[in-house]
Amino acid sequence: MNLHASLSYATLIHSPLLWAIAGFIILLAFYVRAVIGFGSGLISVALLTLIFPIKEVVPVVLLLDLLGSVLLGAYDFREMRWPELRWLIPGSIIGLAIGSYILADTNAQNLTRFLGVFILAYVVYALVMKPDRLPRISLPWGTPLGIFGGIVGSLYGGGGPPIVAYLQMRHLDKRAFRATFQGIALTDNVLRGFMYVALALLTWQLAVGFLMLIPPVLLGLWAGNRLHLRINQRAFLLGTLGLLTVVGLKYLI
Repeated sequence: MNLHASLSYATLIHSPLLWAIAGFIILLAFYVRAVIGFGSGLISVALLTLIFPIKEVVPVVLLLDLLGSVLLGAYDFREMRWPELRWLIPGSIIGLAIGSYILADTNAQNLTRFLGVFILAYVVYALVMKPDRLPRISLPWGTPLGIFGGIVGSLYGGGGPPIVAYLQMRHLDKRAFRATFQGIALTDNVLRGFMYVALALLTWQLAVGFLMLIPPVLLGLWAGNRLHLRINQRAFLLGTLGLLTVVGLKYLI
């Protein structure tokens, strides 16, 4: 396997095997995204970078995540909790700006262990308290946790964990949780998209490569949504904590 393969259209169209492998990874990632509401970026980047350069993977996954956020957000539009977003989005924008500054002047890798410890501590706390018995926090907590999520998004490509913690402790049902998360993810995706264009990380070749990976995104979202509508609330909460555990361990290792 060529470890220096490209995610561009030119490579994928001439290498059906690479296209199939990338497509399978994307299908799996967006299946999880539809079931749990987040995690597609983590899974996609972690697996695609085993084959493709990270500087190509991250912009392409951003476009795929943007598509996923739009489609799931539109599907669940009526379930979105706008009061949550009014507190989360301003905080997230502030956090993205702070995170960009930190990234420019600091080795972000030095901060990953702190993030991993924070995530795993929250998972342990939630399991001890029982996911469905977590304390209910007030709306204003959305701003500081949104800022934290924005910082994490700038440094690591996705601010999911702090936002997940906030939405869990707001006790949203699974559909409202997924819908509201898409609102904040869409904001993050759009802002980072402008950053990648400005930094010339997103090229036309990669954009066309993204178009070739849309079918597995659609299939993954369709299949994952079928399971999302069938699982109960407790299974959903445990699933989110399970994925957070994987994220936390990734940042520690």
